Amino acid sequence: MSLSFIWHENAILSLQEENTFILKKWNEQEVEKFNNLVNENLERLLINPKIGLYNKQLNTYCLVISKQTTLYYDFNLDLGNIELLIFWNNLKNPDDLIKLL
Repeated sequence: MSLSFIWHENAILSLQEENTFILKKWNEQEVEKFNNLVNENLERLLINPKIGLYNKQLNTYCLVISKQTTLYYDFNLDLGNIELLIFWNNLKNPDDLIKLL
């Protein structure tokens, strides 16, 4: 079965925020490295969406993209989709994450 991604608005916005943050703090090359990490991990999810850790409290899966960023997602194998919920900066307040999910 072929899986596909469903990008939630928070996933799109949070990925853009991470890219902007990296660009301001470092440079375009680091943004490219980060996006390569994101793409590599998305490819891994397409192969096996169960690679992330299940978080019972949040009722969703998470996958560490980098030391600073974690992807929160869910999937439905019957429907063949992986829902990308948010790219979370691990330095942010975890209570805010709960509100966004």
